[in-house]
Amino acid sequence: MLRWLTSGESHGRALVGILEGIPAGLELSEGYVDRQLARRQLGYGRGGRMRIERDRARILSGVRFGRTLGSPICILVKNRDWENWKEAMSVGPGEAEPVTVPRPGHADLAGLWKYGHEDVRNVLERASARETAVRVALGAVARRFLEEFGVEIGSFVVSVGGVSWEPPEGFFPGEEVDSSPLRCPDPEAERRMMEEVDEAGKAGDSVGGVFQVVARGVPPGLGSYSQAERRLEARLAAAVMGIPAIKGVEVGLGFRAAGRRGSEVHDGIFLEDGRVVRRTNRAGGIEGGVSNGQPIVLRAAMKPIPTLRKPLPSVDMRDLSPTYAHKERSDVCAVPAAAVVAEAAVALVLADAFLEKFGGDSLDECERNFEGYIGSLRGW
Repeated sequence: MLRWLTSGESHGRALVGILEGIPAGLELSEGYVDRQLARRQLGYGRGGRMRIERDRARILSGVRFGRTLGSPICILVKNRDWENWKEAMSVGPGEAEPVTVPRPGHADLAGLWKYGHEDVRNVLERASARETAVRVALGAVARRFLEEFGVEIGSFVVSVGGVSWEPPEGFFPGEEVDSSPLRCPDPEAERRMMEEVDEAGKAGDSVGGVFQVVARGVPPGLGSYSQAERRLEARLAAAVMGIPAIKGVEVGLGFRAAGRRGSEVHDGIFLEDGRVVRRTNRAGGIEGGVSNGQPIVLRAAMKPIPTLRKPLPSVDMRDLSPTYAHKERSDVCAVPAAAVVAEAAVALVLADAFLEKFGGDSLDECERNFEGYIGSLRGW
């Protein structure tokens, strides 16, 4: 139902995203999108680029007088750093000193081989996580659509480096998470996480971690078990794995379920006051590829940022001589930012699945379809 596409390089003039399929009549403003972009730029351990950029969304099409038209929505996010890169990233004739030493852990070497480039910059500019800025902008539109139906999406950090904490059952992040430097609501764990980031930074190194995304208010029936690619957890995992540096995704208990018996993993079904309910949510809100009405809970593991101030061994591709990796400006820790990007990825998938189930050309039509379905659910 939804289609989205992004374009742009890290130090190019701008990033552009197109989102097609949002129904007509949805209230949407640039200010709403800007608030999500600002959340992505926060986080303890971010690098110098975030002190340069002040991301703002410019809606170029698909919205008139503050409401969507039903036509494709195009959003532009300018790169302020473009002013310092006009010559090196010119779309016209020009030349610049090539980058010939790939960085381990990046797309650099594989990209050189795949596309036949001789300059690593031709790879790293698009492979950069800078692209996620416009992905967050598109996800903000999807989030705004889901809000009309009572769906909320939040995230928080579970671990950074070797420091972790476990949220209580049913925890949903509030404002205290957005005001936290590491998106961690546990003050003691956050203090130790910050020490971990500081130690890595002093050593010229980086740290990764694990974050959790929760979507509550999701109705039962999104996704399908009929085909593998339509299973909701498969779609969500693919979207989150598409974020740079994400190396693993789990739903509900995920890998933790493998070490338990079935009676400790599956969620019993009970009848309370005429309603069918669950008292636990170990499945993470998805059973058989379909949302079951419980909050959707995802965790993702982010590897440490591979650009290091104390670089790893590499090879200069000009003459195949041993050397050390090329250095670019980067973060020490980007786990909090990745969590916000994951919220956007989840919003896009859920909005797509929602429109697949309740779709219409206008918001009013979607609402009628939704209300009719919810009213038909026995025991809901």
